[in-house]
Amino acid sequence: MASSFEQMRANVGKLLRGIDRYNPENLATLERYVETQARENAYDLEANLAVLKLYQFNPAYFQTQVTSQILLKALTNLPHTDFTLCKCMIDQTHQQEERPIRQILYLGNLLETCHFQSFWTSLEENRELIDGITGFEDSVRKFICHVVGITYQTIDRRLLAEMLGDPLDTQVKVWMNKYGWTENEDGQIFIFNQEESVKPKNIVEKIDFESVSSIMATSQ
Repeated sequence: MASSFEQMRANVGKLLRGIDRYNPENLATLERYVETQARENAYDLEANLAVLKLYQFNPAYFQTQVTSQILLKALTNLPHTDFTLCKCMIDQTHQQEERPIRQILYLGNLLETCHFQSFWTSLEENRELIDGITGFEDSVRKFICHVVGITYQTIDRRLLAEMLGDPLDTQVKVWMNKYGWTENEDGQIFIFNQEESVKPKNIVEKIDFESVSSIMATSQ
């Protein structure tokens, strides 16, 4: 049996392909779809951008809660640029005057600039922002692990726990297992062996006789 998200995705997909893509009468359907994404830990960037575009065309229909959900869902898809795309479609007035949106933009900036410890501290002070966003924190941790994986060869276990918003060190092992990271006796986590990933390649160029004689002829 198809989930409510899959059913709505099919319906919304037809709507977005038709001439009614930017019909404000469809906003209610699209807004319910955003809420379904948040509840079911699903994601549809195209539909969410269509909502923000409709808000641009019809400012009176603007919904702070829906826009906040769209921004938070975009953050779950880092390192892709979805968050920047969505942010650019939101009027500056809303960005500055709507507190939830302002706070989410701040959280996004902390993530994009890799201030992970500050992100978790700020999130803890504003936990109401992610009410109803299923899987938000684990999606962020996945992004942080991605950054760690391309940045570090080894990392202190305590530092990794802080970066993952896990000061009690209850989840580090789970994420280590997920990415195949190992730990030595000194509490150093082995992330990546650069030497194993960099394999020398022998480049062989084949030049036939005709090519050589052509070059020789032009040089004379």
